[in-house]
Amino acid sequence: MLLPISLLASAAFTIVTTEFLIIGLLPPMARDLGISISQAGLLVSLFAFSVAIFGPFLTAALSHVERKRLFVGCLLIFAVSNAVAASANNLWVMALARFFPALALPVFWAMASEAAAQLAGPAKAGRAVSWVFFGVVAATVLGIPLGTLISDAWGWRTAFAILAVMSFAKAILLLLLPRMEGHAVLSMRQQVRVLRSPSVLGHLLLSLLVFTAMFTTYTYLADILERLAGFNGALVGWTLMGFGLVGLIGNWLGGKFVDHSPLGATLVFALMMAVGLSSLTLVIHDAWMLMASLVVWGVAQAALFIVGQVRVMKSAPQAPAFAASLNVSACNVGIGLGAVAGGLVIKSGGLSLLGWVGAALSLVAAVVALLLFVLSDDKKPGVSTVTVNIGH
Repeated sequence: MLLPISLLASAAFTIVTTEFLIIGLLPPMARDLGISISQAGLLVSLFAFSVAIFGPFLTAALSHVERKRLFVGCLLIFAVSNAVAASANNLWVMALARFFPALALPVFWAMASEAAAQLAGPAKAGRAVSWVFFGVVAATVLGIPLGTLISDAWGWRTAFAILAVMSFAKAILLLLLPRMEGHAVLSMRQQVRVLRSPSVLGHLLLSLLVFTAMFTTYTYLADILERLAGFNGALVGWTLMGFGLVGLIGNWLGGKFVDHSPLGATLVFALMMAVGLSSLTLVIHDAWMLMASLVVWGVAQAALFIVGQVRVMKSAPQAPAFAASLNVSACNVGIGLGAVAGGLVIKSGGLSLLGWVGAALSLVAAVVALLLFVLSDDKKPGVSTVTVNIGH
């Protein structure tokens, strides 16, 4: 079943690239559309808030739909939306081009993980799901930076046009998937019961804070590198690629330490991110020190992605899949709030303050992680290791 799982991973690459590519394109897109960088940043918020609000409900509502048909439909939505983005002539058209794929993204993620596990069978389910999620890593390392380089060479519209073609091509390739019937999951009422747990709510709040801290600065990283560090478009693209590459280290470290103590790992990486973000402005004109700052930040940020997902799933072992969808929503609320907060900081104090604000929010997240750690059993040996069954 290597081919169908690889097709899902390839589709995941296109979807995640579509979600985050705009971060690298904000400066030229804002200039072309005649809007401020803060207004352009609201497009990131729109996508994130749409995922957060509609994701769990759409996923539950569409759980009965045959999977291949659902995946093809999601990729066609991305193809049309990227084509509209490539031709957008104002902020409102671009907003529509960002809204509709945001509805399809959480549906694809929830169903693709389940489908990969179903195709591989129980013995290889975890490996299959991790391979699909490799599409996320590939998008961070290659998709987003390459899109930025394409934008610098041929314009930001070309980057979206290429994504439109890729999305359509992936939709056609997904027709090769075997037929997989949908199935009913636990009722929404049964799943929502996990929200009665103060521990689950605390973990979701922590995810929201972590992602707000990340995206207050990361949303505007391309603009920081361009306007404060003086990088040209090509150098911005290569720097974003380096940021993604060091994220591979963070992904490995996060996976290594999360089973020992999810909250302990969150605390350590949140403090590490605060160090990277707080030093950003201080070293912005020293190439080597700036590189070191970005490495520290990039490793911590990538680690927190996987640590957060595992941490929330372990907080609700009775409904780990629903907990994971809630975590995606909480993280996307954080992404949206971070983009808004960063825009307000730029308006009131300028780009140079973004690193400091992101660092302060990272410290708040670290304090919450410490409180949850003290109040939980996470620190006790053996308690943190939970087996999560994926699929049927």
